[in-house]
Amino acid sequence: MDSVPVNSRFMIHVIATIKVKEGCLPEFLKHFKANVPNVLEEDGCIEYNPTIDTETDLEAQQCDEQAAVIVEKWHDLPALKAHLEAPHMLAFREKVKDLVEGASLKILENA
Repeated sequence: MDSVPVNSRFMIHVIATIKVKEGCLPEFLKHFKANVPNVLEEDGCIEYNPTIDTETDLEAQQCDEQAAVIVEKWHDLPALKAHLEAPHMLAFREKVKDLVEGASLKILENA
């Protein structure tokens, strides 16, 4: 795959929200964090971090104690699509399938 500069307008950002079953967030995050090094080695991966809500006094904030929000950056859409089909991702989804209630994706580009 050809290298694309990190500041390229073609870079995509992904916000993946994974809703887990009550009480399962710690176990989900354990499996997720174990897979992060595999993802960071993928062609086109710039950033891949799990995050959780932190309490603040900001009125607009909507917290969800049963969600992990994954912040990702990829060189392009083909790299993201390859990530979704990578063997370590298929194995990860199999490990956590009984912990997850649902997921949503936001795929964004620089404005």
